[in-house]
Amino acid sequence: MFNWLTNWFTGRDSLQTTAPHIQAVAQRHSPLAYDDSHIGNMHLYQRSSWVYMAVNRIAEAGALVPLRVLQLQGEKRIEVDNHPLEMLLHNPNPTTSRFELLEQTLGYLELTGNAYWFLVGDRRGQPAQIWVLRPDRVTIVPDKENFVRGYLYEVNGQHIPMDAIEVVHFKRWHPQNEYYGLSALEAARLSVRSDLAMARWNESTFGQDAGVPAGIVNVKEFINDTDFDRLKHEWKASYGGGQRRTAFMRGGAVEWQNIGMSHTDLDFLKGRQAHRDEILNIFGIPVGLVSDNATEANAKVAERQFIERTLYPKLVRLAQKITQELLPFYGGNQIAVFDDIRPTDIQTRLAEIETARQVMSINEIRQTYYNLQPVAWGDLPTVSEPIAALPEPEIDPQKAIDNELAQWERFALNRVGKSEMRPFEVEHILDEMAFEISAGLLFAGDKDAIKSVFADVRERAIVVEA
Repeated sequence: MFNWLTNWFTGRDSLQTTAPHIQAVAQRHSPLAYDDSHIGNMHLYQRSSWVYMAVNRIAEAGALVPLRVLQLQGEKRIEVDNHPLEMLLHNPNPTTSRFELLEQTLGYLELTGNAYWFLVGDRRGQPAQIWVLRPDRVTIVPDKENFVRGYLYEVNGQHIPMDAIEVVHFKRWHPQNEYYGLSALEAARLSVRSDLAMARWNESTFGQDAGVPAGIVNVKEFINDTDFDRLKHEWKASYGGGQRRTAFMRGGAVEWQNIGMSHTDLDFLKGRQAHRDEILNIFGIPVGLVSDNATEANAKVAERQFIERTLYPKLVRLAQKITQELLPFYGGNQIAVFDDIRPTDIQTRLAEIETARQVMSINEIRQTYYNLQPVAWGDLPTVSEPIAALPEPEIDPQKAIDNELAQWERFALNRVGKSEMRPFEVEHILDEMAFEISAGLLFAGDKDAIKSVFADVRERAIVVEA
């Protein structure tokens, strides 16, 4: 039995520097062979409302997410403030903004499966500008050793050569092509074309020149051609119009028989809705985001699915390609990441952080959960000894009695003239004093009498205390 490991390492000091199949793959592809369906896909984007909506939803949402450069120090990731790559993305070239750069990149990936950045370098050997190339104009030139020798950009029959290091090629996975990516639109092409055919048929049905007659004028008596033409002219002049069609018949009764199928027979609206759902699902757009009948709960679930399963993986693809082909220009052990926009359960996250406080320091929690830089005091543990409970302050009995007397007096004054009287709850006043106040209030008919009751009690209490 052949043991490839034994065969590979026997008599060898190291692995091969080039994969053995690269040469065969490169020779198989012609330098000028590229998928011309890119052109048709971009035309479909301009003609299909569902494709336009799906691509724009992905491209615009992705362009809003910030990208950051992190420095790797062991297992730690420390954010690099104002990294040159971040500054370049904010102003990629004189005519393109950061939003437009990412919008075009994500849009081309959805339409063609490929997106290309051309890098203009400066004297230091670092990118100074980034330009998005149209995928339908880009041709990959294979290489038997390095897989890709370079690229050709065609404009008006002129082929402009570009080195492989000057171009960053973003692509989706294509199961039958090692060089070019497969777009979501290619998988949805049949549904898109069917939907467009139904839309064109609907337009023709209700259009100005293809509608069925709105009425038939039947001349039962036979008349000559001159009178028949004059009748048609006068009728159309009086009752005709661009949206009303009238058929003229002569020489007998006319029987109408419908030989076509109606919109109901074809289930026209449901057919278009089925196409819409299929197209959006292929692009990863939950139908709940665009459905008029979706509840608020369904819309929130759809938005979460869109972010977690569609948008975030696409941003990871871009970030890892940028890490692989752009960050080496700046040296250092760095990676590019987009902000993690996936929704999180706040309660679950807080519970996780609370559990981590038992075993992690402040700096570790800052780095793990908040992606913050360490602080000088952050090596201290987050859990400390519990603070002893403070002793309750002592309450002055006389002051408590005076306060309660004032509260009872206000309570009694506010209820003068009311039939229902709930008793005042006594906490600090002595029982004898409370009994005397209650008895006096039974005979107090107005506010002055109530004030007199409390004044007498206070006076006697002071005399007794003295």
